[in-house]
Amino acid sequence: MRVLLIEDEALAAERLRELILRYDPGIEIVAQLDSVADTVQWLASHPPPDLAFFDIRLADGLSFEIFERSELRCPVIFTTAYDAYALKAFKANGIDYLLKPIDAAELEGAFHRYEQLRANFSSPALPEINALQKAMQQLLAPGYKSRFVVKNGQFLHAVPVEEIAYFYHENKIVWLKKTDHKKHAIDYTLEQIEEMLDPKRFFRLNRKYIAAFPAIREVVVFSGSRLKVSLVDPPDKEAILISRERVEAFRKWLDQ
Repeated sequence: MRVLLIEDEALAAERLRELILRYDPGIEIVAQLDSVADTVQWLASHPPPDLAFFDIRLADGLSFEIFERSELRCPVIFTTAYDAYALKAFKANGIDYLLKPIDAAELEGAFHRYEQLRANFSSPALPEINALQKAMQQLLAPGYKSRFVVKNGQFLHAVPVEEIAYFYHENKIVWLKKTDHKKHAIDYTLEQIEEMLDPKRFFRLNRKYIAAFPAIREVVVFSGSRLKVSLVDPPDKEAILISRERVEAFRKWLDQ
């Protein structure tokens, strides 16, 4: 069996690869990719695999964009951190999912499900994949927050994401900085906020900052392959550095 892995988290990808080969050492991992763009390019120049594992949120967008930009002729098992209750709505479409962190027993069950349904995948159109894609898009697309509620004295205000320049962590507080230079403390961690935001508009620069594209004032090559980012109206003069591991994803995000 030829299997394609699409996962932008290195540890998650290695975990999945390890579990797949533990299940069947004879499986060939034909490629391990981490972005929509790389996957579209790979599919255009290689024969289709027998099975693909797709993470949902990738560095440069949702993996559903792959369906829009290429003709995928294989079944897909989605891997996701989303709540299992919501995913039950489209499990009947014939494609399974794995909820992160991936469990070995669930992976084995997904392979068994694939074997049982393999005859249905002979059709080039793969209508069940298209149906699953649409169902998941409808469910997940509204999942990005369109505004955040902040407190100003005794008043609550809703701040649209279009008015947010960036989020940052300082003195054990997470702040929302608006484009009008005002800031508000919010009751989320940066990790929670990252899951709520549209990855096309916002990028996790490092452990301290998540910035919207319009807030990026300048990007400078720094210390070899690293990048230094300057924000519009920065909270301090501290340099914002992009790690080597994040540079490629950041470049792709800028070049959408």
